[in-house]
Formats: sequence, structure tokens, C-alpha cells
Amino acid sequence: MRERYENGVRVIERWDRVFRAVSSEPRRQLVVSLLDAPAGESVALPEGAISATVPDEPRDLRRSLRHRHLPLLADAGFVEWSADPFVASRGPRFDEVAVVFERLHAGAGELPDSLVIGCRRLEREREFCCGD
Repeated sequence: MRERYENGVRVIERWDRVFRAVSSEPRRQLVVSLLDAPAGESVALPEGAISATVPDEPRDLRRSLRHRHLPLLADAGFVEWSADPFVASRGPRFDEVAVVFERLHAGAGELPDSLVIGCRRLEREREFCCGD
């Protein structure tokens, strides 16, 4: 019984980290960029974290990536990053956050319009799967 409880606590903590990681657009965009990149390859920053729909100012994004977004993702093991060159790659626990986007993209046809319209990636996924 104790082991089940301890495993439950660990699972809750992992889910909390996943949801914290996906709670900001630059982090979501970076995860999607890494999903699109071949395994083992890096993505250039800040470009890999810029939203195609509502882009941030690159200088501001670069600063927030270095000081907030990348440390949070790296602490969770979702990414590894380097300041020179400024790049990010998949971390040892990347699959824990990647699966959220893989399932969202696969189920784009079932998502409410309010979560799809205006998000280019989900719009494309919905068109691909459902022919909308």
C-alpha cells in the first residue's frame, strides 16, 4: 500500500510538471518545434519558440527563454539547451511532454473550435484528419 501511495505521489508530480511546462506559449511552441525536428537534432532559439500566430519580439523572447522558460523545461528534463549557440534539444523526459501534443494533434478534429481556430498547427491537423 505504501508503494502504491509513493508511486501515486510521483505520478502527480510528473503531471504537475507537464502542465506547468505547457502553460506558456513559448514553451508549447518549443515542444512542438522539437517534435517536428528529427530526434537528436537541436532547434535554433529564439526561432523555435516563436508563435507563428502571435510572434513575440525576438529580443524579449530571447531573454524570457534564458531566464524563465528554458530553466523550467530543463529542470523537468524535457529539454536540454545551450547559450552558445542558442539552441534546445530533447531532454531525457521529453516524451512525457511530447505525448500531450501528439494526442492533441491527433485529436484536432474533436477539439472545440475555440481551441483550434487561430492556432495554425491545430487548424492544419484538423484539415488533414477531417478534411475541413
